[in-house]
Amino acid sequence: MVKNNAIWMSPLFILIWSTGFIIARYGMPHAEPLTFLAIRFFGVILILLPCILWFKAPWPSKSQIVHLAIAGVLIQFGYLAGVWIAIRHGMPVGLTALIVGLQPILTAVFVSLLAEKITRSQWQGLFLGLFGVFLVLYAQINIAGVNAQTIFFNITGLLSITVGTIYQKKYCAQFDLRTGSLIQFITSLGLATIGAFLFETREVEWVLELIGALVWGIVGISIGAMSLLFILIRRGNATKVSSLMYLTPPTTAIMGWILFNEPLTILVGFGTLLTMLGVLIVNQTISFNFLRRFD
Repeated sequence: MVKNNAIWMSPLFILIWSTGFIIARYGMPHAEPLTFLAIRFFGVILILLPCILWFKAPWPSKSQIVHLAIAGVLIQFGYLAGVWIAIRHGMPVGLTALIVGLQPILTAVFVSLLAEKITRSQWQGLFLGLFGVFLVLYAQINIAGVNAQTIFFNITGLLSITVGTIYQKKYCAQFDLRTGSLIQFITSLGLATIGAFLFETREVEWVLELIGALVWGIVGISIGAMSLLFILIRRGNATKVSSLMYLTPPTTAIMGWILFNEPLTILVGFGTLLTMLGVLIVNQTISFNFLRRFD
């Protein structure tokens, strides 16, 4: 049953997670990054808290609360704030996605230094997937808007999601999704609010596009996709889970074609196939060893 659940959870997670850059496109013009995130985190809390009280969800221990808060700062606040601020200050979305796309490789490097064994075929799959992501994003990559500031925030986002995933897997993988998520979002809300008051004007244009982006960001991504991510982290190793992130750019490209009539080129199609192949190899669904049969 667990294995069957994982079959549908992984593609559903990718499908929802990939909408992150879509809501950035809708919401970014109408609210500054930290202001948007503060409102989004507050909205998540307003949904989670009544659910926790109604169902009397169990609370984690004091030590686990600390670990959850740290993981939340990295996964929820650090990643989103870093990526959104970089884009807001001019970093091209394609280049942002490519840099964040380094997460599976970076995760593999970190966990191989700690304890988790990465096989040769998994390394091959990781680099194949990264090359596929590069092909998908090739036409969108340019250096306009690239400077020390945008690179800093982009790398901050990359390191945050990478370290946060490993940290949560190691120290607090088992927790009630409702209370654990609440702790993470309360911590993230505090940091986003402080940042918004210190560095932003906090002006918001309450237009339909922003409201739609907020609603989907709250319900679809922060509650839906994050819950799926936490379940996947709990059940699988960090490298396999992070490899799923390779599928985000191809999925986003398809969404851009559907929503914004953006072109889908042969290069995007080929890159998508390579990315999917790389993820399958990392998750050991297939292996390069099958090629030896034809030698």
